[in-house]
Amino acid sequence: MYKINAIGKACPLPVIETKKALKENDAVETLVDNEIATQNLKKMADQLGYIYQMEPIGDDYKVTIAKGNQDLVEMADPEVVEEVVTTEDYIVVVDTNVMGRGSDELGKNLLKMFIYSLTEQDVLPKQVIFYNGGVSLVTEDSDSLEDLQMMADQGVEIYACGACLNFFELTEKVAIGEITNMYRIVEMMRQAPKVVKP
Repeated sequence: MYKINAIGKACPLPVIETKKALKENDAVETLVDNEIATQNLKKMADQLGYIYQMEPIGDDYKVTIAKGNQDLVEMADPEVVEEVVTTEDYIVVVDTNVMGRGSDELGKNLLKMFIYSLTEQDVLPKQVIFYNGGVSLVTEDSDSLEDLQMMADQGVEIYACGACLNFFELTEKVAIGEITNMYRIVEMMRQAPKVVKP
């Protein structure tokens, strides 16, 4: 059985690592140190139709997820599945350098994890658009630059609002993507089947 030590790792890392391991293994045992991680792993197992078992070990938890009956996706022709998956079209828009309201420190960490989690999706967005305070994420000082580059390398189009970059005096620091205007941003958002906003 494949084993993962996710002690000390914040969600969604235990879920992402377990899901990756399940692509090549029939059963995965994941050690986590909080109950929220066990709940998130259970949700993932339920979504995939896999068997879930959780066992407390002191202050930690051992979660075992195993492939039970083959689900429909696994029984389908892989080429057909890939074709179906890639037709799911969506864009992501980011208008701030934090995610949610409350603590800006937490919000920055959440947004960084959101961008990272995008890279781990089975279906990547067609475009990621940054405007207002979100444009700081495409600059050379961004903590998310590596994740954005990974998506760009896989064909995701990255855009940043030129007027916003000028306002924050960040135009010279742009490290990834294409500078665009609000007319084009509205056009992309209007034409997208789905718009995801953190």
